Amino acid sequence: MVLELGIDPVWFAIIFIVNMELALITPPVGLNLYVVMGIVNSTLGDILRGAFPFMILLALSLVLIMLFPDLSLWLPAFVK
Repeated sequence: MVLELGIDPVWFAIIFIVNMELALITPPVGLNLYVVMGIVNSTLGDILRGAFPFMILLALSLVLIMLFPDLSLWLPAFVK
């Protein structure tokens, strides 16, 4: 389906992976937050405050990869 739409499958996979990384540290389903909370024995609020800069960076990188696909495709193009 991705190929039929004219989207590069490598670019789509990278966008999918970055989205999944963002989902794993974003509440309410952020599984990694609950794992860290169980290991550290801290509150969810403390864990969220520590994870917030990473959420911002992942969201920014997702926007940059979506706007400029060449950022994520230069290495696979170089290898071919």
